[in-house]
Amino acid sequence: MGKLFRNLTFWVLVAITGGILLGHYRPDLAQMQVLDQPFQLKVMGQELSVGKTLSEFLSGIFISLVKLFINPIIFLTITLGIVSMGDLKKVGRVGAKSLLYFEIVTTFALVIGILAAMLIQPGSGVDTSAVKGGDISKYTKGSEEFSWLKFLKDNFTLQVLIVAIITGVSLTFYKGKDKVVQFLQPLSKYIFKGLHWVMLLAPVGAFGGMAFTISKYGISTLLPLAKLMGTVYITMALFIFIVLYFILRMYRVSIFRFLKYIREELLVVLGTSSSEAALPTLMEKLERMGCSKSVVGLVVPTGYSFNLDGTTIYLSMCMIFLAQVFNVDLSFAQVLSIIGILMLTSKGAAGVTGSGFVVLASTLTAIKVIPVEGLALLLGVDRFMSEARAITNFIGNGVATIWIANNEKEFDRNKMELAFNRVHETEDVVKDNIEGETINH
Repeated sequence: MGKLFRNLTFWVLVAITGGILLGHYRPDLAQMQVLDQPFQLKVMGQELSVGKTLSEFLSGIFISLVKLFINPIIFLTITLGIVSMGDLKKVGRVGAKSLLYFEIVTTFALVIGILAAMLIQPGSGVDTSAVKGGDISKYTKGSEEFSWLKFLKDNFTLQVLIVAIITGVSLTFYKGKDKVVQFLQPLSKYIFKGLHWVMLLAPVGAFGGMAFTISKYGISTLLPLAKLMGTVYITMALFIFIVLYFILRMYRVSIFRFLKYIREELLVVLGTSSSEAALPTLMEKLERMGCSKSVVGLVVPTGYSFNLDGTTIYLSMCMIFLAQVFNVDLSFAQVLSIIGILMLTSKGAAGVTGSGFVVLASTLTAIKVIPVEGLALLLGVDRFMSEARAITNFIGNGVATIWIANNEKEFDRNKMELAFNRVHETEDVVKDNIEGETINH
């Protein structure tokens, strides 16, 4: 029993359950105002925000704290990874292979989303009057066209990725690189140690996130769109347990053991609806299970911007859903156009709050067949589907890293077995005891 109470997974599950109960039975308490106005601050390219209600305040504090660690960890991991890799040809090969993998898998996700929506037809017979409309102006404003320059400008994480690559490559030519590495390696360890302390607040963030969602939207108001939600969740589950299953099976890695290994991170993502909340610890766990630091450092941050399997499925299904709601018969050419445009615009759906709606608005505007006003239908249900998006994106990036590490022969299966069997936890305890005894003596 004592071991259970020390388990972070247990407390996150308790927090999620508590958040649902509070949001359902005491929405007034969940929506109780604790700040006069929302607090927003931009630090190191990350938009940190804390809402004025109790539930938003709790979830916002946790997510904002985790965001502070993302860019420093990405910079240090990539820089040290490239320096340790040494061979610049290998760096280029891994980067090119990652982008090719991302494009193939996300395109496959797009097609799956469209086929599933066409087969199940969640938008057929939806009574639009049963769902309250909302102000969609903030989502449609400036969504007329997609610009790679704007995408780079708005995505600070991608900027950090580029700077880290340049720094890593530059250090390989620098004669005094050993001194720089000796400074960066301990710094990286301290940052990860600080992150571990912050992750102890994960139950607080999960509690606030769930309480906010249930108290604001409720469950009964979502019944008209339950079919869409069910379709999205089923499709993403099939993508994980069929597509990603076979991708890992190519290198004899079990998707089920991997999911069990990252279960704490998955619960954090579920509770907060944000893959950012567990991104740094995913990178650490992938290294611990045998992926080389250099591959993890290149693939995970790049995938954060380009490998959004869950978002891609969601966007394609919502497009077809809205077409069905408004009785728009899409031709085969128009469906191909949707796939082509989403292949481009979906790459801009990372790291920006409400980005899913912006991308959807961009695509609807470009297609000019489905009314953009249809976005108002999705406002209430979007939050409930964001958990599925974030979890699928999160798992997809982990699978991509494992696949590329194996493909590059940069994967240690012995480490994987130790990690999956949780042997490292025992080793860490023994190591801490030894270090403690050494200090005492």
